[in-house]
Amino acid sequence: MVVVGGYGAVGATVAATLEGWFPGRVVVAGRDEARARLLGGVRADVADPDGFRRTLEELGDVAAVVLCVEPPDTGVARVCLERGVHLVDIGATRRLLDGVADLHDLAAGAGATAVLSVGVAPGLTNLLARRVHEAVGGAERIDLTVLLGAGERHGADAVRWTVEGLAGPVAEAPLRTTLPGHGRRTAHPFPFSDQHTLPRTLGVEQVTTRLCLDSKPLTTALFGLRAAARRPAVRRALTAAFSRIHLGGDGFAVRADARRGDLHAACAVTGREQSRMTALAAAYATRALLTGALPVGVHHIEQLPALADLPESLGAHGLTVWHRADKLGP
Repeated sequence: MVVVGGYGAVGATVAATLEGWFPGRVVVAGRDEARARLLGGVRADVADPDGFRRTLEELGDVAAVVLCVEPPDTGVARVCLERGVHLVDIGATRRLLDGVADLHDLAAGAGATAVLSVGVAPGLTNLLARRVHEAVGGAERIDLTVLLGAGERHGADAVRWTVEGLAGPVAEAPLRTTLPGHGRRTAHPFPFSDQHTLPRTLGVEQVTTRLCLDSKPLTTALFGLRAAARRPAVRRALTAAFSRIHLGGDGFAVRADARRGDLHAACAVTGREQSRMTALAAAYATRALLTGALPVGVHHIEQLPALADLPESLGAHGLTVWHRADKLGP
C-alpha cells in the first residue's frame, strides 16, 4: 500500500501504524523525493495524475492508497479507482469529497472501495452524528461541536485550510455547550465538510458544525478576525502566525447533539493530538479495506457499519467516549 505524504504530520503515523500491522507492505510517497527516499519510498505528486499513474505502474501490485495530502482535484482518486486500487482519503474539502463521491460507479465497476470523511472532523464527527441520529429515531437537527488544541503543531495544509475557513459565509449563530474536560465553551460555525455530507447520508434536514480552540482568548481573537480574513493578505498573515505560534495544549473534543421534537441525545469523544488520532482513524479504515470488510464503491465513513465502533477501537490510543448518561450537560 502507498501512503502519500507519509513523512508528514499525519502521514508518518499512518505509515508507521500500517507497517506494524503489515510489515514490508507499506511504501511512503510524496512530492519531496528526498524525504520519501530517506524512508525507502518514492516520489508521487498528487497534482500530477499522469505521473501518479506511472508511479503505481512502477510499484506493481498496489492494494490501497492513503491520501494524507490534499490534491487540487479528483484526478489521483480517479487513477486509483479505475485501476481497482482502494483509497482512503483524509481530505476535508467539500468540493473534493463531492467529486470523489461522484466516482462511486467507477469504483464499484473496478472492484475498488474509497473511504471518505476519515479523521476527527470530518470522521469522528460523522460517526457520532450517526449514533445520536439513531438514538432519537431520526434527528430533525444535529449540532456538532469541535474543540481543537491550539498548542498542537499541525501541518501546513491544515493551518491553511483552517484560516481559509474563516472567510466563508456564516448562516448560524455561535453555540454554548459543555465539552468533557473543557467545561462550558462558545463554539462558532465553521465550514467543516461533515455538515454538508450528513444531510445526504443520514437524511437530516439541518446539520451545523462549530469550532472552538482550547484557548478561550485565542478562540475570541480568531473569530473576531472573520471579517478581516476575507482579504487574502490577512489570510496569508494569519497562516504564517498560526504556523509559528502554539498557545494552549494538544487536547481535543468532539460532541454531537441530535434533536427530534422533545427528544435529545448527545455523545462526545475526547483525546489528545488530533493529528495522531486522524492518522490512526485512517490506518484502521485502511486495515478494514485490506481485510475485505468494506463494500465496493465510494462511501463516507458513517455509511460503513464495519467502522461504526471506530471510536471504541481508538480507545486503545487514548480516545474516551462519553454518552448522555455520563452527564455531558446541556
